[in-house]
Amino acid sequence: MTSPKIGNIVIDCADLDAMAAFWGALLGMKTTAVDDGWLDLEPLGAGGPTLSFQRVPERKKIKNRYHFDLEVPDIHAAGERAEGLGAAPAGEPMGDPQTPFRVWRDPEGNEFCFCTAS
Repeated sequence: MTSPKIGNIVIDCADLDAMAAFWGALLGMKTTAVDDGWLDLEPLGAGGPTLSFQRVPERKKIKNRYHFDLEVPDIHAAGERAEGLGAAPAGEPMGDPQTPFRVWRDPEGNEFCFCTAS
């Protein structure tokens, strides 16, 4: 039996264009497909899953059950860039002072972390 492969990572959202603009700019990815209520960015790496956005009527209300950990050389510089794109910090830097991480929220409130690349 063959194991399943993740084809898409889908983020529910209210504003497809705003979310694609934020995540596309943050990750350096282009939009590859747009349909009524659906938008795809480029795959995450060669042969990786597609990052997709699906329009839904309800707003996010609680903490994510899973999130992206984005490895960067400098969480402070990455945070400043993300804030300029519309993200907001969700707390102060945490963890080991040599390899800190910080939780952020995208323009619709979905949490993600900038983690110090090891």
